[in-house]
Amino acid sequence: MDFSLTEEQKMLQASVRELATKTIAPRADEMDRKQEFAWDNFKAMAKLGLTGMSIPPEYGGSGGNKTSVVVALEEIGAACASTCDIIAAHLCLATEPIYIYGNEKQRRKFLVPLAKGEKVGAFAITEADAGSDVAAIKTTAVKDGDSYIINGTKVFISNGDAAGTMVIFANIPSMGNRGMTAFIIEDGMAGFSKGKKYDKVGMRAATNTDLVFKDCRVPAENRLGDEGQGMKICLGTLDRGRIGVAAQALGIARAVLEKSVAYSKQRIQFGAPIGNNQAIAWMLADIGTELEAARLLAFKAAFHADRGEPFSVYAAMAKLYATELAMRASVQGIQIHGGYGYMMDSPMQRYFRDAKLTTIYEGTSEVQRMVISRSLLR
Repeated sequence: MDFSLTEEQKMLQASVRELATKTIAPRADEMDRKQEFAWDNFKAMAKLGLTGMSIPPEYGGSGGNKTSVVVALEEIGAACASTCDIIAAHLCLATEPIYIYGNEKQRRKFLVPLAKGEKVGAFAITEADAGSDVAAIKTTAVKDGDSYIINGTKVFISNGDAAGTMVIFANIPSMGNRGMTAFIIEDGMAGFSKGKKYDKVGMRAATNTDLVFKDCRVPAENRLGDEGQGMKICLGTLDRGRIGVAAQALGIARAVLEKSVAYSKQRIQFGAPIGNNQAIAWMLADIGTELEAARLLAFKAAFHADRGEPFSVYAAMAKLYATELAMRASVQGIQIHGGYGYMMDSPMQRYFRDAKLTTIYEGTSEVQRMVISRSLLR
């Protein structure tokens, strides 16, 4: 098997790394403290074509594939996990499903502005009583002539406060438990509003809000896919999104490793660099080895997605392994840095706080184990 990147992917990696190191990383701590949507970073990524990097050029995108997305998101994640969260939610959860499941009119109207970065995208399935159990959503969509009347509240929505276009899910009551349906919502629609912004432990520059629907009239032409196809669209989108979360976690773990290696070389204790101590050296060895394994899992999932082959289990494996690695690595990174790593002016604490969310959103680690085990026991 050939594990090398194509020349185009190497060029993408180099350009994104330059953006990440020169523009995004220097402001990561500041953005984390402010808890404001990283608009400047989003605009910079749009200028580079990252907001539509998996979308064909005829719809405003850059024409890349899922493997290219993994390459780019790792670079962004290593610089600022919040910014990576923003672009991953925009691209993988909002932009890609409109391309995959939308009709030509929807692609021209909604997809092009998203791919160009003229609008921010969001994906809304989660509710107060529907987290891992997405089938339990209570938001309803009732057909009324050539429109649907939507009522309900979505919670914890990534990019919610900044989003101009959102893919949301509601149940059509007359269809019973097969009524979940997807809709494209635009900011400014009558009956639609945005609720409170959450105060989170990590990913603080990737803002989350509630989306509230009170007799919101949505044109039938905004329905994404057929009535009752919502569960298929939701799960298919989450599968693709999990590859992006795995890439984000790779970036966090890589950042931890790079800074821990540098610190282990320059920190002198008992007359020698702490990296000379086996306890430290073996921590670095474990992180480095697991990082390579996690990257291969992410690339494998992306490889199958790009070929149009089943990839759900590979995506679950990649997300499970990469995100739990990011959590372990960040804990060890703090330990390696000692007291300095525990201070709020150290990036280690930010990596630790950011890493935790990757094990929760777009399917918790427990959900990923459920997906994997069901496949094994089928």
